[in-house]
Amino acid sequence: MLAYIKGSLEIKSNNYVVIDVGGLGYKVFMSETAIERLGEIGQIVKVHTYYRVREDDISIYGFNTKEELRLFELLLSVSGIGAKTALTMLSVIAPSDFALAVISNDISKLTQIPGIGAKSAQRIVLELKDKLKAEENINKLENTKLKNAIVDDNKVSEAISALQVLGYSKKEVEKTLEKIDKTDMTVEEIIKKGLSILGL
Repeated sequence: MLAYIKGSLEIKSNNYVVIDVGGLGYKVFMSETAIERLGEIGQIVKVHTYYRVREDDISIYGFNTKEELRLFELLLSVSGIGAKTALTMLSVIAPSDFALAVISNDISKLTQIPGIGAKSAQRIVLELKDKLKAEENINKLENTKLKNAIVDDNKVSEAISALQVLGYSKKEVEKTLEKIDKTDMTVEEIIKKGLSILGL
């Protein structure tokens, strides 16, 4: 409904700003980090927006970049994560760092975010990993770390599938592959190394 709001920044508060557009003051909820980066009172600002309509509430959420907005939308798609939690997450982790943590199964990184426990972190990885990988591939990433994480994760997925075909359970394969330093290894090398451990 609202793609963005551009106008004069009138109020900066803890978790929201007010932007004046032609005499109308829009209250826009934002993360603390986004508010800090927005500019000074009286300046003309532009924020990308997410317009949320509920039975008992209509709210506008604002973001400095389209990347932040997209991450917010992805987070809302995870069961158990609401708009406030998603905004808190955006305050403490950059979208690229978040994507990297999800793609590389970095549960400990995700649990450092306030309000995210181990179970929530696992749910986030489970529900968002494939979406993020598809998204990052489409966007022809400039972030090398993220590219490498996607490539590594794809290699591991292929290796897991191959070892399962050979009769090993997914759980025992995953446990085995966790013990291997997979840096610069091909899929074949990962499979061979996995087999050598599984065959013990």
